[in-house]
Amino acid sequence: MSKTDDIFKKIQKDIKVKLSDEFDRNFERKAFFDQTWAESKAPNRRGSLMMRTGSLRSSVNAELIPEGVKWSSSKPYANIHNEGGKIKVTEQMKKYFWAMYYKASGGITYSAKTKKANKTQRNRDLSTEAAYWKSLALKKVGTMLTIPERRFIGFSPQVENIVNEILHHHLGDLEKYVYNLLNAKN
Repeated sequence: MSKTDDIFKKIQKDIKVKLSDEFDRNFERKAFFDQTWAESKAPNRRGSLMMRTGSLRSSVNAELIPEGVKWSSSKPYANIHNEGGKIKVTEQMKKYFWAMYYKASGGITYSAKTKKANKTQRNRDLSTEAAYWKSLALKKVGTMLTIPERRFIGFSPQVENIVNEILHHHLGDLEKYVYNLLNAKN
């Protein structure tokens, strides 16, 4: 491996480490750098939409390829979240929506005397969540749902700045190498 190949590998590794860290931090920021993600319409009792289980965040990985660095996710829904788009309601989705509706509405507590729902904040939250899941469950199969873009990986001015900083840092190494080569021949 030549010295220039070695410098290129260092550049790749530094880009991989720095951008992987920044892409991971997008989940904490709930934004793609400074572009805040669209709010979810779903009532949110379990944390940020993109961080409920942490599964998507932990599925993101980077690999060195001959041309540079490639990021990917093993989750099939990663692309629709990252880029946004439309998905069709399926029968399986409707079953899931109904299950979530029954789960949310089953947690509502009732007064033993009046048989009416207790007027607690928890019950109000569960009622809102149950209504949301019911509205999805009542959608017809084939209806299109719009998923807004919640970019966590991709190109941006911030990415360009990070890459430029890394390149600038390593250009000094390349400059020293070329200088030493030229001086060694004299």
